[in-house]
Amino acid sequence: MQDLPQIAKDPLLRKPTVAMLLGIALMAEIAYAVLNISTMPVYLQYDRQFGASVIGLIIATFLLCEAIFKGPCGAIADRFGRKWLIVIGPFISVLTTIATLLIPKNAGYLETISFMILRAMDGIGAALLWPAAFALIGDMVEDSKRQHAMSLLNMCYLVGIALALPIGGAANDLLGPQFANFTGSRSPALFLAAMLFLGASLLAYFGIKSEPRHAHDDDTEEHVSIWAVLGSIKEIPGFLALAAVSFIGIGFPMAIVKLFSEQQLHLSESQFGLLALPAALAMAISSVPMSKLGEKMGRARAVHYGLGLCTIGMGVISLGGIFPFLRHPFIVAIGIIPVGIGFLLTIPAWMAAVADINPKRRAVNLGAIMTAQGLGAIIGMPIGSVLYEKLQPLGVDFGRYSPFMGCAFCIGCGFLISLRVLKST
Repeated sequence: MQDLPQIAKDPLLRKPTVAMLLGIALMAEIAYAVLNISTMPVYLQYDRQFGASVIGLIIATFLLCEAIFKGPCGAIADRFGRKWLIVIGPFISVLTTIATLLIPKNAGYLETISFMILRAMDGIGAALLWPAAFALIGDMVEDSKRQHAMSLLNMCYLVGIALALPIGGAANDLLGPQFANFTGSRSPALFLAAMLFLGASLLAYFGIKSEPRHAHDDDTEEHVSIWAVLGSIKEIPGFLALAAVSFIGIGFPMAIVKLFSEQQLHLSESQFGLLALPAALAMAISSVPMSKLGEKMGRARAVHYGLGLCTIGMGVISLGGIFPFLRHPFIVAIGIIPVGIGFLLTIPAWMAAVADINPKRRAVNLGAIMTAQGLGAIIGMPIGSVLYEKLQPLGVDFGRYSPFMGCAFCIGCGFLISLRVLKST
């Protein structure tokens, strides 16, 4: 495993344009993870008194809009360039995060609808950012480095989550009592997210000076149309099916993971963040060497083995719903290990394969994949939230673990689909 100084010597990281884009992606991912994973579920439950089902619906609104708009935003990035989409995307969430704190309490359906509208705007902001960022880093490097470059973006994603959980939780634990009578005890992390979004937007505005390709070629004229997005269905149908099914599983525990940690594992926000931090940082440090291992294995085998390991890891976690002696944070940590390794093998190989299918449609195809992933998560997340809440009468522990069982099943189905879609050579 490489250590951090060795990663810092990576040739791609020494390219100023690549390093700048990765810095923007890291800051933006920390902000999105603080907002959607670390803070929003607990803020809605404890400061706004929403149930798990409503929380799942609100977060699903974010995912739905992100999914719907990623394809069209990828087409816009192909036609008009990447920079302004990367600038505007995070800035939208600066405004929505602050507006979240201004929604009146106890306003009935108006309160719920207001949260859904703001999360929809967040989804549009994310849709502007990510296809453009993935396409831009694909533009910056030669073909032989593309999987490696995707792994660096993947590393930013993991480091972002790793840092978001402890710092978001610590912000609430340390400053929550002071904010309790002002904007709510779980609101300090929302202010933190707003500052991070603003930092990412400003860094993109001042740091991305030019793009490595001309974005106005005549042959990209058609890409701004909806037909260009629908064209990806014909061009990469197998990848889209694989993305949708796998992310249905990922969506199952998405909205309830913080609730699960507090209610089932009895961890505070800070404790949960500290539990996740070493594992996520280890995954981040391993991202580059694992991508190189994936290159040696071949993209198809990397996806096969990666999804297989994810299925095994989620299966281990799910066993706690059946066997009482496995209901322990240590078992969850053990299950995360193969999930992390599998994730590191799968995602860079998967995205690099899509990016290479048609360079002229790189952003729109990547956007279509992200749309399929988002739609899958949208389907899975509210179902997982309902299972978490409604199956507890059958057994409190069984109900709380049921979203992880659904996750293991769907990722297993994704593994079977990958055997057919991606042929090993």
